[in-house]
Amino acid sequence: RPSNLSAKAQTWSSYRHSNTIKYLIGITPAGAVSFLSSGWGGKVSDNEITLRSGFLEKLNQNDVILADKGFLVKKELALRGAILKIPSCIRGKKQLPAREVDQSRELCHVRIHVERVIGRLKRFKLLQTTIPISQVQLLDHVMIAVAGIVNMNRSII
Repeated sequence: RPSNLSAKAQTWSSYRHSNTIKYLIGITPAGAVSFLSSGWGGKVSDNEITLRSGFLEKLNQNDVILADKGFLVKKELALRGAILKIPSCIRGKKQLPAREVDQSRELCHVRIHVERVIGRLKRFKLLQTTIPISQVQLLDHVMIAVAGIVNMNRSII
């Protein structure tokens, strides 16, 4: 917990009820980490990180972005020719129209792979500990190394 009030306010996550640093992570269909933003304080929204991290500039025409229901950058993705897909399994729908069942099943299957990759990243003990605020600037380097190690492991697919 940072003693510096500004750092404390910037890193507070009301979702996690603690001080956090968060990252936007892009994962390929093969399960490799392909994008890792710089770290942002827990107070910053996922949408703001997406808009300000350089992620959108990396997209190509017809790239498909799989995201959570709170991902509100569909317009920005469309401007770059990318397509936003939100699996129905996380949209809160009780019953799907027949035409959406197969597509939703496939997207939910991919979503499981995304969660597995994120789980591999989180498994590193260093990322499970409290990091002194004086060392937070090193965290981006740690995350790059961890993502590289995860990419060198056997694919999750």
